[in-house]
Amino acid sequence: MKQTIVSLSAVEQRQKIARKEISPVELVRAHIEQIESLNPGLNAICATDFERAIETARTAEQSVIMGKPLGLLHGLPIGVKDLTDTAGLLTTYGNTSYTQHIPKQDNSLITRLKLAGGIVLAKTNTPDMGAGANTRNEVWGATGNPFNTQLNAGGSSGGSAAALATDMVPLATGTDVGGSLRIPAALCGVVGMRPSPGFIGQDQRKLGWAVLNTIGPMARDVADTALFFAASMGADAADPLVFPADPATVWPQRRVELSALRVGYTEDFDCCQVDPMIRRVFMQRVRAIADHVHVCEPVTFDFPDAHETFDVLRAEGFLAQMGSVSENDLASLSPNVRANLELAQRMTLADRAKAHLSQTRLMRQFAQAFQKYDIILSPTTPVTPFPWTTWYADTIEGQAMQNYYQWLALTYVITLSTQPALSLPMGLDEAGMPFGMQIIAPLYKDGRLLAIAKEFEDAFAHQPNLSRPKTEFGKLTVRNDSLRSIVTHAPGTI
Repeated sequence: MKQTIVSLSAVEQRQKIARKEISPVELVRAHIEQIESLNPGLNAICATDFERAIETARTAEQSVIMGKPLGLLHGLPIGVKDLTDTAGLLTTYGNTSYTQHIPKQDNSLITRLKLAGGIVLAKTNTPDMGAGANTRNEVWGATGNPFNTQLNAGGSSGGSAAALATDMVPLATGTDVGGSLRIPAALCGVVGMRPSPGFIGQDQRKLGWAVLNTIGPMARDVADTALFFAASMGADAADPLVFPADPATVWPQRRVELSALRVGYTEDFDCCQVDPMIRRVFMQRVRAIADHVHVCEPVTFDFPDAHETFDVLRAEGFLAQMGSVSENDLASLSPNVRANLELAQRMTLADRAKAHLSQTRLMRQFAQAFQKYDIILSPTTPVTPFPWTTWYADTIEGQAMQNYYQWLALTYVITLSTQPALSLPMGLDEAGMPFGMQIIAPLYKDGRLLAIAKEFEDAFAHQPNLSRPKTEFGKLTVRNDSLRSIVTHAPGTI
């Protein structure tokens, strides 16, 4: 019975709570049992808040019994990425300097989710300070891929993606600078969405006017993602980029006529390295989509400075976010974080001005393309998952990557453009691992992006080679201590 409960979509769970068919307490306990059963073999969940979650669920249950108005997420358990502050719950950022850090107040997004009835169940693993698309750190260890725990789950929201793929939580938060919502979603076979800047107001960004750093929803399917996104949306006086978006444009979802859609696609944005196997799988998916839409044709771009532009803007953000940590305890930072800070210290005001000009030109190319197309498709990642013991993909198509994050170019090009983007699971690649299709929409058309993604999901739902793949839970029930072997500092009490 409990396995059935955790396997239900978040939308179904919420409907059953409203109909009094399941109780929030029953639902929370079922997810706790799932975590205790599977997390020892996967290491996706770090700090937990089980006792408080059960107490919150009891209160939620009484609201149902008394017939009170229920929020969008009433009674639903949520996993929160360990980069996001949670009041009274250990938040380490994956960094050894914060193993005893228990925030006194929630990030404003978490406040909003709780007001919508969501119940924070646990924190999900992330790389040190979110630096990298391989979820491993010296506090909690590494998170394995739910389809093969020897491989990486992506990052930096890898713990959230792996927990979703194994039904440990129905909803989870993520953050995204260079692809941290989309990449782990692609590698673990779930949905991750980078929203338009400002749709989700939050008070944790140090650079208030910078558009690279966003926070967003992750779930197992598109409808759950839309529900979660709608509950996440809202203004925040501390966030100057807040856009007056209406949650009603996102949820309930509206239908879109696939046969009228104009689709552009690109294997590489004419500037990214992509493994030949991923190119083949991508084009197979494009041909399947072409059968359902009005136009499906290649689109070209000219982004000669994309990599250098992201280098500068990413480094600027890391320096603003973590400069004080580097001054006080540089040794506590992972090689990835130190690389960003060292890069930032070498840059000049001229570098910054050039980067912002380049980003503007890139954004305008996308704006022009969207005059012709409703959406643009690309692969989400350029490679299939590699071993978690390898820091990053250092060579693609025979070309050496210039740094630890250049292999993420398929997603950071979209970060630079500021367009909303979603990774939709579409079957397995030739290595038997999940394949994610990146769907990109015009700025502020987030609701339409989700609606189109839902139509694709429905169109291929009964085709195993094109629908969301499912992991085999039986392989994850054995404790995997190798995932914790890199831990050198014990975390604080959880």
